[in-house]
Amino acid sequence: MVVPDPLYRSLVWLDVRLGLLFAVGLPLVLLGWAALRREQALLRLLGLYWKVASLLVIALLLLTNGRPLGFVLLVLAPLFCVVALWLWVDLNEELADMPPWRPLPLTTRLWRWSLTFYGLASAALAATALPCLSGVGDRPLCQVWLEAPAGLHGVMARVLGFIFGATWTPGVAAFVGYACLVAYGVGMVQWLLLRVPRQGRVAGEF
Repeated sequence: MVVPDPLYRSLVWLDVRLGLLFAVGLPLVLLGWAALRREQALLRLLGLYWKVASLLVIALLLLTNGRPLGFVLLVLAPLFCVVALWLWVDLNEELADMPPWRPLPLTTRLWRWSLTFYGLASAALAATALPCLSGVGDRPLCQVWLEAPAGLHGVMARVLGFIFGATWTPGVAAFVGYACLVAYGVGMVQWLLLRVPRQGRVAGEF
């Protein structure tokens, strides 16, 4: 079934707005809340989440310059975020032991499930943009996905220009994105080859 362009654009922007809510806004609130309450299990969970969620930022940096690899990351990043929420045996046990009626554990549970459903739906929607890997060009479908990164780039350029007098161009954004992706990949390989064989699905102090 072919989705009309206006409807598809609306779905993409709905995905962006839900991402700002569930992937950025709520975890920031929960992080501050958990820090005030000194809930170590929640702080570790959210710390792990933000490490994984940084892949979303890398995707936006690459898409700012229209790099096709950014579309692949748009599919992988929400899936990685979902895995990061549920992978850890020790954190799952600690969260399960918290009184379910307390506001912070209850909100965290609701957020985990909400982000899980959102992440799966977001990855499925982003997968429809994978044909853009063969070239962004003037395809309307690809251009829709570039609108939000372009808007973010404009904000970053104004902020950095005002504070530091720096020039933030799409090329610079893509370079930073690739550099961060290399660092992310090194960290991922290190975790898979060193930590997983020793600790399995135990987060520990990671």
